[in-house]
Amino acid sequence: MKSFTADEIFRILETVADPEIPVLSILDLGIVRAVNLNGEIPEIVVTPTYSGCPATDAINTDIRLKMMEYGLPKIKITTRLSPAWTTDWMSQAGKKKLEDYGIAPPKPANREITCPRCKSPHVTCISHFGSTACKSLYQCLDCKEPFDYFKCH
Repeated sequence: MKSFTADEIFRILETVADPEIPVLSILDLGIVRAVNLNGEIPEIVVTPTYSGCPATDAINTDIRLKMMEYGLPKIKITTRLSPAWTTDWMSQAGKKKLEDYGIAPPKPANREITCPRCKSPHVTCISHFGSTACKSLYQCLDCKEPFDYFKCH
């Protein structure tokens, strides 16, 4: 069996898509905290976006399948809940991918949310509960299009 470096494993993980937002990799999302090569079996440390995230099992399965595809059949996946995941861990490329996909990326509290389609700052929150627990539903007052906003946490 071939041994892998941490960099090689990270490159493989870049190809694992988030099941809820398929334009993002799990690295874009910032949920992969570490790759440890301390023993015979590589350990991948993952922090879900929140402790009850329903996509966690799907993500872990996708990681295992992708590693097997690349010739690494045995891995250990460790879920680490502390520190809690934050949108600060998302990559800038990931935030840009969100916007290009039509989801407003997370903004710090002092920054206004803008429409990902027309870039207008004239938006209103329709519901704090969006298509997933990570998102709120907004509508642009200029182009009239609804859109998800990826909540900061």
